[in-house]
Amino acid sequence: MHNLAIALKNRGYYITGSDDAIYDPAKSNLEKADLMPAIGWDADHITSDIDVVILGMHARSDNPELQRARELELKIMSFPEFVANECEDKKRIVVAGSHGKTTTTAMIIHVLSQLQMDFDYLVGSSIDGFDLSVKLTDADMIIIEGDEYLSSPLDMTSKFLWYQPHISIITGIAYDHINVFPTFESYLATFRSYIASHHKEGKFFWFQKDENLAKMVTKTNVPNVSYDTPQFRLQNGGTIVTADGIDYPLAVVGKHNLENLQAALLVCQELGVSVNAFYKAAESFTGAGRRMEKIIETEKQVVYRDFAHSPSKLQATTEAIAETYNGDVLAVFELHTFSSLNKDFLPLYKDTMSAATKAVVYFDEEVFAHKKMTPMSPEFVRKCFGNVTVINSSSELSELVNMAYDKGDNILLMSSGKFNNAEFKFI
Repeated sequence: MHNLAIALKNRGYYITGSDDAIYDPAKSNLEKADLMPAIGWDADHITSDIDVVILGMHARSDNPELQRARELELKIMSFPEFVANECEDKKRIVVAGSHGKTTTTAMIIHVLSQLQMDFDYLVGSSIDGFDLSVKLTDADMIIIEGDEYLSSPLDMTSKFLWYQPHISIITGIAYDHINVFPTFESYLATFRSYIASHHKEGKFFWFQKDENLAKMVTKTNVPNVSYDTPQFRLQNGGTIVTADGIDYPLAVVGKHNLENLQAALLVCQELGVSVNAFYKAAESFTGAGRRMEKIIETEKQVVYRDFAHSPSKLQATTEAIAETYNGDVLAVFELHTFSSLNKDFLPLYKDTMSAATKAVVYFDEEVFAHKKMTPMSPEFVRKCFGNVTVINSSSELSELVNMAYDKGDNILLMSSGKFNNAEFKFI
């Protein structure tokens, strides 16, 4: 958000919806001092000389800055609406799906960057070799991570419905975001709308083993092509993919990530990249920030962290690490999102961590009050997950994980949060 605020400041935009940084419109240069770290909101920052307020999803409808903007009758845009407006003349490549969006988007932009192709991008995580998560220039194409979540408190449509892609990927559909999609049918409906929203000359690639997508494609006129898992074998904590009779050593692990890679290959081929050039460039791809990110590696031990929070991603990530390291892994998951803290959604996590040697589920009881949700007991959480240890003390979690680390155990940490700042000695 900081870098985006700097990039847009001279153009008369003001960004709200993030409580970690705001800039002072009274200042005239682009120094870091213009960005004032702050907790909370200040309506005085919203003045009549602002051309557009870009509203993030995390600002609530009663946000004082938003209220002032509405009082002044300023133009208000959601962030995806702004991006769509900025790239209406570009070729738009969008990556959608319930899981794997960030990784697949990162794979594409990594390969295109290695091949020195010119493009803009929007991705939901940090990526090695890229200082920003958003780039908007005069390039003639843009790679966008297409999120199905809502656009803003004033725009209750899914973000990806703004983009009208020329080329897109749908990695799969597995129920998520129960707080805004109260039924699975409502969740499926937004993906149907996404398919229908493609550019008149658009096409999309989809994972052929996804039953929900298989049903959807029978009812659309949008051109589409399915993809499957590429030919591969595991080797030395990595993967060898075979394509056109040639072996390519990759740092990517996990069957689901290889499927993401296959989708990225198909998109890059649409953009004129050969199979050989793609895999040669992909050999140096190490992942997106907190997406199957290897933070410790020795001859006898690895530690990964991942953004996994939905049941399907939790299971895929746990199975990927267990498969790569012969089942020898301590998997730790934090209940943090609205869906994972919802007692009606939690049963969908049944046996999702069963591939791990030991599975731990952590939650902070105070998070329920913060999110204004009904608390759940450790016994209920354990019943929903199956064979797991449930911990709701960050100090107890730290002790358990650090003890496993000192023993040399392989560790997988999965959360969209920070484990309530638990003190892990290796981070």
